[in-house]
Amino acid sequence: MFDTLVNRILRLAEDQPDKLAVAFKKEQLTFRGLADKMISIGNHLAAVNGVKQGDRVLFTALSKPEMAAAYLGIQYCGGVAVFVDKNSTFESAVKIYDDAGAILFLTDKPMKDNTGNMNVFSLRQLYEADFPKRYLEYSMPEPEEMAELLFTTGTTGTPKGVILTYKAVYHILSNTIEGIGISADEILLLPLPLNHSFALRVLRAVLYRGASVVLQNGFAFAKEIENNRIAYHCTALAAVPASMEILRGQMQDKFEEIMRGFRYIEIGAGSLTMEQRKRLTKQLPDTVLYNTWGSSETGGALFLNVSEAADHPVRIGAVGKPLSCVEVKVLDESGREMSSDARHPGRMALKGDMQMAGYWNREELTKETLRDGWLLTSDMVYTDDEGYVYMLGRADDIINVGGEKVSPIEVENIAGQYEAVRECACIGVLDPKEVLGQVPVLFVVVKDAAFTEAGIAKFLSNHMERYKLPQHYILLPELPRNHMGKIDRKELHKIWDAQGENDLMNPVMQALLTRRSIRKFKEEPVPKDILSMILSAGFHAPTGHNMQTWRFTVLQNKEKIMHLKNVIQKVAGEQKVHVYGFNEPPCLILISNDVRNPNGCQDASCAAENIFLAAHSYGLGSTWLNPLFYLGDETEIRELLDSYGIPRNHKVWCMAALGYPSMEGTLLAKKKDVVFYVD
Repeated sequence: MFDTLVNRILRLAEDQPDKLAVAFKKEQLTFRGLADKMISIGNHLAAVNGVKQGDRVLFTALSKPEMAAAYLGIQYCGGVAVFVDKNSTFESAVKIYDDAGAILFLTDKPMKDNTGNMNVFSLRQLYEADFPKRYLEYSMPEPEEMAELLFTTGTTGTPKGVILTYKAVYHILSNTIEGIGISADEILLLPLPLNHSFALRVLRAVLYRGASVVLQNGFAFAKEIENNRIAYHCTALAAVPASMEILRGQMQDKFEEIMRGFRYIEIGAGSLTMEQRKRLTKQLPDTVLYNTWGSSETGGALFLNVSEAADHPVRIGAVGKPLSCVEVKVLDESGREMSSDARHPGRMALKGDMQMAGYWNREELTKETLRDGWLLTSDMVYTDDEGYVYMLGRADDIINVGGEKVSPIEVENIAGQYEAVRECACIGVLDPKEVLGQVPVLFVVVKDAAFTEAGIAKFLSNHMERYKLPQHYILLPELPRNHMGKIDRKELHKIWDAQGENDLMNPVMQALLTRRSIRKFKEEPVPKDILSMILSAGFHAPTGHNMQTWRFTVLQNKEKIMHLKNVIQKVAGEQKVHVYGFNEPPCLILISNDVRNPNGCQDASCAAENIFLAAHSYGLGSTWLNPLFYLGDETEIRELLDSYGIPRNHKVWCMAALGYPSMEGTLLAKKKDVVFYVD
C-alpha cells in the first residue's frame, strides 16, 4: 500500500471537514480549512512563483498552522519541501538554499543581508492570501520521487540533506502510527521544532490518522503546557528527555497532576535515562510512556513501551524493539553480521521501506551509509533473544580503556541514580598518565552542595566494574545541549581540553551554581548551631562604609510565622499587592536596615545572599520573600514589627525563608548574551 499525506488530507476534508486538524493558541484549522490552504498555496506556488515538479522550496519551519499548510502546499504542486530551522541564521539559510539548489525561500525572517542570491517570498502573506484559480489539480507522485530534503548536521558538523521519497515518508508515518498506537481521536500537543525529524514524523502521523495536533513554541513555559492540555483536551504529548526535566522542575508538586492528563507521552530525539524511566512510570502510572529511537534517515524505527517494561529488570534499559516491517542486525568491525550481547556490542544496521534514498549531493557518504540495502548507523548496540535493542552510545563515543569497551550511557545511567546528581554526562579522554589509552570523565550537575567526589566514587565502585569508573569529575552549572536538548559531547570535549584536570569548580562556586529557590519545606526545625552559622554569614557580608546598621530578626515559632503570613495576606489583598511563595517555613529571618543609611538596600541584599548560600551549603532551602518591602509601613503590619522589636526607623528589605526542602527547586534557564568584554 502507498499513499501521500496530501492525498489523505484531501480525503479527510471530505470525510471530516469540521474536525480540528492544526491549532496554535487561538488560531485553528479544520481539515477542510487545511485542505483549502494547501490547495491555495500549491496553486499560488505553481502559477505565481513558478514552482514545478522536483523544484526545491525552502521554508521556515514555524510552530504554526501556516507551516503545515506550506509544507503540504509545496508537495501539492510537486515541489520538494526543504525545512529551515526558525532560529536559523542568514548564513545557515544561504548554505542550505545553495546546497539544495532551491528556487524559492518562504520566510518572514529579516533578510537584510540578502543581495539577491535568494528568491524570498513572505510565508505569512502566502498563507493569508486566497488564490481562487485552480491552476492545477493534485497529481499523485511516484513512490520513488523525492518528497523532502531534511538537512541535519549529525555528527560531522557539516549540513547534509537527507533525501526522503514519498514511499519513505509514508512508511515513516505508518511506523509511528503503529509503534505508538495513535487513534483517530487523539489530540496531540507538539512543542518541538518542526524542522526536526522527530517532530515532523509525529506531525505527519497525527494528521494522516485524521487526529488533531496542537502546536506550541517550545517547553520554556510549563504553564503553556498546562493551558494547552486543558483548553484543547490534549490526550498525548511528544517530548524529549531534557524537556521532561524542565517541566518537572517548573511544575514542582503539580507535575503529576498535570502530566497524568495525557493518555500517552512519546519521548524521542534521545533516550530516557534509567532514573527517569523508573521515576516517571511511578509518577504517571496511568500514562503510557514510549521511548522511541529514530533518525532523520529512518524516522522512528525502534519503539519501547516503557510503562510495560518498567517491572522488567533488564528490558527497562532497552532503547526499543523494531516493528515487523523493520529489520535490524548488528555488525562487527569488519562489517559482518554478528551475534551480540552486553560484552560484545556492534554497529547497528537497519533495513525497511522507511529509510532514506541517500544524502543530497553526497555520493561518497551515501555509499558509506547505504550498503546492500542496509542503512548503517554509528550506534553501538546489542540485542537480546526477543529482539530488543540496547544502546551503548555512538561508535565515536565508546571509551576504550586499556582494550575494555565502556559505554558512556551505562556510566550515566548508574551515576544518575546517585542522590546528589541532578544530571551527568560521560566522555572518554586521553589518559593523562598514558597507560590506558582512554579514561572516562564524568561531567556532573549536582542537586546540592552536599555532593562530594568521594561520595559518588564510593557509590559507583559498588555498582560497576573498576575499569568503568570515571577518573575525573567536572562540575558544571548545566550540561551543554543542542537545540533538541541532546547532550553536546563535542562541547564537553572542548571544556575538557580547555580545563583538563584543573577543575575550576571549588566548593564556593559549587554552592553558587547549585542553589535554587525553595518555597516548600519540611516541618523539621533548623538546628540552632547551623542557624547561628548562617546568621554569622549574613552579618559578615560587606556593607557600605562599614556602617553595619542592619538588624536580623529571627522567627521560629510556627504560630507567630503563621500570624505574620495571615496579616500580610490580609493587608496585601486590601492594597492589591501580590504575595507569592510564602508558605510555612520553619524559620523566617527579617533583614532590616536604618532608612537613614543610603546603602541600606544594598547592605541587606548582600547579607541575604550570604544567608541563602550558607543555608544551601548546609543542605537547607531558602527563598527571598518581598511583601514587607511594599507593606512594611501599613498600620497593622507596623504594629507586628514593633512587637518584634524592629525599630521604627528600619525598613524590612527582605524576609529570608529557611528550612529543609520538601522538594527540589526549579532549574531555570539562564540568559547567555549578558556578558560583554571591552578590549
